Amino acid sequence: MNNPQQLRYSKEHEWLSAAENGVSTVGITEHAANALGDVVFVQLPEVGATVAAGETCGELESTKSVSDLYSPVSGEVTEVNEDVVDDPSLVNSAPFEGGWLFKVRVAEEPGDLLSAAEYTEFSGS
Repeated sequence: MNNPQQLRYSKEHEWLSAAENGVSTVGITEHAANALGDVVFVQLPEVGATVAAGETCGELESTKSVSDLYSPVSGEVTEVNEDVVDDPSLVNSAPFEGGWLFKVRVAEEPGDLLSAAEYTEFSGS
């Protein structure tokens, strides 16, 4: 699996882009998408909602199970990916591109986010 080098990763299998004007993009990793199976429903936090690092902020439902979505950072949700709400399969087909989940204005970033190499070792992918 390919874990893009420029991203950081949580142990809950979310990825986080570098902040642009204080805003980072969040999604789930290819490892998580493969483990879930075919994603059929996505519940995302609302724009304006405050999320906390390590806390649940949504759900992903697949043909196999329902999985919580965790925020890798604390901050305010500035945008959600409506394309993924309309077509949840984007999470499986393009987890690092069109399958991103939400954008967050980062207020606090925990110190335990992993580099791509660390995440690859952690996840075995």
